[in-house]
Amino acid sequence: MLDINFSLALVIFLALMFDFLNGFHDAANAIATIVISRTLTPFQAVILAGFANFIGYFVFGVAIAKMIGKGVVQIETITLPLLLGALIGAILWNILTWIWGLPTSSSHALIGGLIGSGIAASGLKVIVWEGVLKIVLFIIVAPLLGMIGSVIFTFLILFLFRKANPRNATKIFKPLQLISATCYSVGHGTNDAQKTMGIISLALFCGGQTTSFDVPQWVIFSCHGAIALGTMFGGWRIVKTMGTKITKIHALEGFCAETAAALVLIGTAHIGIPVSTTHVIAGSIMGVGTVERAGKVRWITARKILWAWLLTIPATAACGALSYWIFALLH
Repeated sequence: MLDINFSLALVIFLALMFDFLNGFHDAANAIATIVISRTLTPFQAVILAGFANFIGYFVFGVAIAKMIGKGVVQIETITLPLLLGALIGAILWNILTWIWGLPTSSSHALIGGLIGSGIAASGLKVIVWEGVLKIVLFIIVAPLLGMIGSVIFTFLILFLFRKANPRNATKIFKPLQLISATCYSVGHGTNDAQKTMGIISLALFCGGQTTSFDVPQWVIFSCHGAIALGTMFGGWRIVKTMGTKITKIHALEGFCAETAAALVLIGTAHIGIPVSTTHVIAGSIMGVGTVERAGKVRWITARKILWAWLLTIPATAACGALSYWIFALLH
């Protein structure tokens, strides 16, 4: 039998491990374009992204953490075994897709784990369908917004610099890309670290450590620190997929894709909708490639990524349900 204090410590440990793996898995989102365009070395890029991940809280607060805590599964039905099942399901999916080199959503992996573990615990009635449907809708909306935004930016930039010498344009966009990559990483840290904050805050509430659902300061700093550390280690398999297998990225394309993605992430973080940073940047990269020439986009790779997106929530829900049953027997 698992002691409640041990279960609580295990949830916190696994949540921070998930956050680290999230940063590790999603490092490519923030750094692929600046590495492939040779604006920065891989080491310089992950250091920049890691620090930028950390500052999101100071700008945007914790709206997404509250959405994860209250908007997926009925809070009064949540138990520590349920959270353990959700985290194990999400971690397994993250590791598998990292091995396969697929840029899937760590956010949706965690949400899928919560859904599966919640259903295994108490049935369909525990799901907050309004919140889940909103999240599922943004599986489609978020990459579309990224794609539309990058198309607009690319057309605008190509028009403004239509008479510029390509070499001079590259000199301009390499430093601009540092700004866009930093803004994107701020959005990434804001969006993704908050999901783990929601899980740990739920665990503290279920474990009797808090009397209401709040996000303590130590949780905020530890989650941002874990995702920043994971980003600094980087996930180079996925960098290759994001930076070369969708379309060829140069400094101009990288700037347009990152700027569009950053605006989508910052906007959704402001209104408290948890979206996939992976989906947003992948959609933005596809949009850039489509503007220059649709044939430049490797649609076979894009289809594989899309299938992985669609399978993430069902696959992690199944893993979460199985993990819950195992932990429920031990608890």
